[in-house]
Amino acid sequence: MSDVVFFTGFPGFLGRELLPRVLGRSEARRAICLIQERYRNVAESAVRDLVQKNPSLDDRIELVAGDITLPDLGLGARRKEIAEATVELYHLAAVYDLSVGRELAMRVNVDGTRHILDFCEACPKLERHQYVSTCYVSGRYQGRFNEADLETAGRFNNFYEETKHLAEMDVRRRMDHIPTSIYRPAIVVGDRDTGATQKFDGPYFALRFLLKQKGPIAVMPLVGRPREYSINVVPRDFVVDAIAYLSGIDASAGKTYQLADPDPLTVAEIIDEMRKAVGKRLIKVNLPASIAKGAIEHVPGVRQLFEFPPHVVDYFMHPTRYDTTNTTADLEGSGVSCPRFDTYLPNLARFVRDNPTIASDAMV
Repeated sequence: MSDVVFFTGFPGFLGRELLPRVLGRSEARRAICLIQERYRNVAESAVRDLVQKNPSLDDRIELVAGDITLPDLGLGARRKEIAEATVELYHLAAVYDLSVGRELAMRVNVDGTRHILDFCEACPKLERHQYVSTCYVSGRYQGRFNEADLETAGRFNNFYEETKHLAEMDVRRRMDHIPTSIYRPAIVVGDRDTGATQKFDGPYFALRFLLKQKGPIAVMPLVGRPREYSINVVPRDFVVDAIAYLSGIDASAGKTYQLADPDPLTVAEIIDEMRKAVGKRLIKVNLPASIAKGAIEHVPGVRQLFEFPPHVVDYFMHPTRYDTTNTTADLEGSGVSCPRFDTYLPNLARFVRDNPTIASDAMV
């Protein structure tokens, strides 16, 4: 078997764009994508689209049904054969859902990552394990969170953050014998040029709420201190471009990269830019966070009206700033940099307006 790039998280939001970039480095390599059988049709369609855009990918992407929650990844008799051919592994699969229950999050994000690490140890030719984490392993850390920080995390907002933190802890414990690079994206939204995304979450909840209000005036509830807190948002193309570049250089081995905006907008600035993007005048209503979350959870009709899950409120008062020293230094000269949110927000708003039926559900 020719050299294999083993890939999890395809055909997810980042995976389907990153995979062809990785294979573009060497035509001698092929990819084996571990997929859930129930998403086979989606994955096969994604492969056809990639091959249509880039014929050099034809017959170089194999879809193998499996399950990262199983010790052998569900590969059975093929595990040894695939491990012996794997030279690089991209682990993107996770439950990207802020409302996920702890049992499921532990099974997928923590146990799944441990099983991937076990697989890495069985790959004699492995050159690099490329692990996708999240900035929010920080929890509610007060102040500037560096790329080397992890144990100093604050209280977690949800089980997604907690289990991604635990998973990254496991990854770091084995970095002495598994060559690894870690990538921590901030809140990922659609592409900067098209606004395209697979699901509406994060800042999209606020955009959709503003757009659903008829007429030139819209009400926007705010919590906390919107001029003091920031929301760190990055477009998908930046994240994919950054991982594609950094994963291909020797200097990235052993490093952690926070793929975040080094100078994020405050909540007040983001809301003002959203106002411009949707063309409405805003009436801002300041609410205590506890009242806002309680109303969404318990008052009939409020959840349907605002379309805000209660957990989203926490991110309008997030106290952490993300240092990007490694990212900025190692991307220098690559042409890859994080754009300001306001420069592409109108494209996100346009995509939301043109695609009202896209859901907010994660692939689990």
